[in-house]
Amino acid sequence: NKFLRVELDGILCYVNATLISNAELCMSDYDPAKVAIRPAATVMLVDDRPDLQVLMMQRHANTVFAGGMWVFPGGSVDAADDSQEYQAISVHRTDEEASQLMGLQSGGLAFYVAAIRESFEEAGIMLAIHKESAGSVDLSDGSTATRFESYRDEVNQGNRDFIEVVRREDLLLDVAAMHYVAHWITPEGPPRRFSARFFVARMPDGQTPLHDNRETVHAEWLAPHTILERFDREEMVLMTPTLRMIKSLALFRSAREVIEAAEANQDDQRARVVPSSGEIVMPGEPGYEQGVEN
Repeated sequence: NKFLRVELDGILCYVNATLISNAELCMSDYDPAKVAIRPAATVMLVDDRPDLQVLMMQRHANTVFAGGMWVFPGGSVDAADDSQEYQAISVHRTDEEASQLMGLQSGGLAFYVAAIRESFEEAGIMLAIHKESAGSVDLSDGSTATRFESYRDEVNQGNRDFIEVVRREDLLLDVAAMHYVAHWITPEGPPRRFSARFFVARMPDGQTPLHDNRETVHAEWLAPHTILERFDREEMVLMTPTLRMIKSLALFRSAREVIEAAEANQDDQRARVVPSSGEIVMPGEPGYEQGVEN
């Protein structure tokens, strides 16, 4: 098995999938060609429980983007994510190395930072190590967990910056634990467009994910095949990129296999769309030769 590195420009069905608010659907005074493409990052947290499972979070039904959908932790890349301050507290991968992996001139590390920050904000997971011991953050102790929960609340309320938490706890962002695996770009048309980089990481020991009860209302560990079955029964609503990544995870038997495949950093594979059905297919799948690149 090999992990699918996806480079796809487009294909997000945003009306039927309720990706945007009703107010935005009624917008008619914007030029689709002038909608800015926002950088974004998301991370698939995987673990063996005991079979391969991935952390899924359900977004609040009233959120502007992807209301009610099941997603991976993630969000927009903030300007502050691409700063010298964050580069100074990130280890095991430089901005140059991160950018090279993504085919960028610079700024690649900001996507890793955003994915780590969003994991903490949305799921309460800190993908970092202690500066002194190089050990991962362990939140199994009650007092430590309470302290980090308070940090998280303050960050989500805008009363504390994420970088303050990292510095206060004398941590370093463990960029090496994050593996870049896919790139999805919203096609022209919707009033919101994203250039989203997808990462995969192993769930750290001693931590328990918890939804923030603001943007997300539920968190659950699920096997990829279970997600696909629920999707087929229309019990879960997934965005196209999320569904495609779940199908990729379903090729593996364990979190170890997923991480090993991601670490291999295989060549990108560009997805295509079957014109007759709109289905996204990868090399080797039925319809790929007849598919078109968007």
